[in-house]
Amino acid sequence: MHAGRYRFPKFLTADLAARMEGKGRDDPVFAAPAGGVLRIATFRTRVFNKAVDKLRGLNDDGTPTTDWPLPTMQDLRHTAASLAISAGANVKAVQTMLGHKSAALTLDTYAGLFPDGLDAVADALDAAVRAIRESAAG
Repeated sequence: MHAGRYRFPKFLTADLAARMEGKGRDDPVFAAPAGGVLRIATFRTRVFNKAVDKLRGLNDDGTPTTDWPLPTMQDLRHTAASLAISAGANVKAVQTMLGHKSAALTLDTYAGLFPDGLDAVADALDAAVRAIRESAAG
């Protein structure tokens, strides 16, 4: 990932602000435990995989559920791009977000993954996140 400014959904604002508390403007949002650059393999094992396991839930015997495939970080990238395109985002903006050389590559890769009319997906995702947060808060 390159240093710079990034846009993100409003529902992430409070969480990202909390992560940046006490950090300088140029400090990374996610850093290695001892500071410095967080390597992808470290992030995957220490953060991402643990979050996936927690979100998967547990069976009655305490073992992780296995009724759905484990997502990868690439799956999250595909999901973000597909949702952005299906929600009507400017394809050139999505191309830039993904670092693709052409908008044609972006459309060829992502636009066909969902049928038309999925603006409700983004709204449902936002509503689900809000409901989870409200439930966790009290």
